[in-house]
Amino acid sequence: MRSATTSAEPARPGFGDFYRVNRGGGLFSEAVSQRLGAAIALAAHRLGLSPTTLTVANVLLGLAISSVVVAAAERTGAGAPPWTIGLLALVGWQVAYGLDCADGQLARVTGRTSAAGARVDVLCDVAAQIGLVTALSAVAVAVRPTTPVWLVAAFAGTWMVNLVTSVMQSGPAAASMVTSTALPVRVVKLIRDYGAVITSAGLVLTVAPRGTPWLIAAFTVINGGFLLASIAFAARRAHSAASGPATDSAAGGAADHASGQARATSR
Repeated sequence: MRSATTSAEPARPGFGDFYRVNRGGGLFSEAVSQRLGAAIALAAHRLGLSPTTLTVANVLLGLAISSVVVAAAERTGAGAPPWTIGLLALVGWQVAYGLDCADGQLARVTGRTSAAGARVDVLCDVAAQIGLVTALSAVAVAVRPTTPVWLVAAFAGTWMVNLVTSVMQSGPAAASMVTSTALPVRVVKLIRDYGAVITSAGLVLTVAPRGTPWLIAAFTVINGGFLLASIAFAARRAHSAASGPATDSAAGGAADHASGQARATSR
């Protein structure tokens, strides 16, 4: 007969534990990418891997996939890359994003969050997204050599708006232009959901690579428009704050410091 005084071992975290601490990212990301991340985080925990290991795996995989896409675009010249390259990008970029979701989930569940880990996460995200932008730009120029240089430059510049606003929307100083969580609103927001965006990019490379110039043009318009709207929104809030009662300078300095550390505490 089992003794009633036998102490129970701490329960190992399961899939649900990792998924519950996800940081969202949009309708698609929550339904697909964050679930994939939770599965990866669970496997990594069972294998004894660290969150930073997943972060580095994310950037290595993302850059490797992007390099293959660039190489294929250069070899085919004005011809479109093979559909197999697009399929590789479709799957590979999504798995890389799943690793990006998993590192934070693993860190939060196991209590291994740190400012250093968060900085590595942001830097690796920048590197991986530079690779993705380079890959899409290379294909766009390969299939349509007359693609304007300014479009490629504008695409690369406005793409980083996604990463910048993601960092800025973390922590106590976060603010959102549209706070509604209604389904129609979340569907519209899919145009800036990173999981949905890289999926659409992979699908275009797979089934219609000659449409890549139009794809980067669309992303440029969307991200550029969001940047202008964000500037107007932030300026309006700043004007309202400046017109309100004066606040203690020390409190203001603390708020600025908290805003700067927001991303560092997200992992």
